[in-house]
Amino acid sequence: LPQLARFYPPKGSIKRYFEPFLGSGAVFFHFKAVVSPRQAILWDNNRELIETFQAVQQEVGQVIKLLKKYQKQHSKDFFLSMRTKSPSSLAAKAARLIYLNKTCFNGLYRVNSRGIFNVPFGRYTNPGLFNEEWLRGAAKALAGVRIEPRDFRLLELQAKKGDFIYFDPPYHPRSTTSDFTAYTRDSFGEEDQRELARVYRALDKRGCFLMLSNSDTPLIRELYKDLQIQEVSARRFINSKADRRGPICELVVLNKKLAEANRAKS
Repeated sequence: LPQLARFYPPKGSIKRYFEPFLGSGAVFFHFKAVVSPRQAILWDNNRELIETFQAVQQEVGQVIKLLKKYQKQHSKDFFLSMRTKSPSSLAAKAARLIYLNKTCFNGLYRVNSRGIFNVPFGRYTNPGLFNEEWLRGAAKALAGVRIEPRDFRLLELQAKKGDFIYFDPPYHPRSTTSDFTAYTRDSFGEEDQRELARVYRALDKRGCFLMLSNSDTPLIRELYKDLQIQEVSARRFINSKADRRGPICELVVLNKKLAEANRAKS
């Protein structure tokens, strides 16, 4: 995050912030604290993830109540039973996802072809399911934010000149053995990366401030070769092989409008 913050536009200069690949929301929370946009719009095409953010935003007390209950019931059998459930209420959906994510193997999020969570049980002695203070802080930061299940392509219809958009898509695999994009039942392949680059350029022409993170691969360098490409070092904590959970080079792509704003800031 401190490396990414170097590329943020000046504090108070942004009216609207878009993040179409929300994921953990780490950049949103950081960006809001540092830059203070007047409005934020958060999207992801993973509906289960979006509903979790909506629940924390709207019903954080109920989510915490359920997580406290699950913490007392935690066991392998309870985990496996939760994996098969499909709760109907927003708070129960969120508590289930947070519970499974905190107790599954390596903290992975993966679904099968039917969209069902299928990560095995993680053998943790005493997993910490949640931090109540942090969850309530997240709810406060999310107040007034639009959180919606949307595809990134819809930005062409909604983004306006002067908006800041941060793209953090499923990364292009660095090798054939690291190809993992199954966060939803629809994987994010090379054609999606090319479509994202097309949308990026369309929004660049519209006058948006743009920043994109991705892996350092020949395809990504080729797709954005005419833009400003920065290298950053990022530590990866999730890998089936422990010796590969270390710093790797990632790329941050800035459009000309954002690069110029950065030069003015410095």
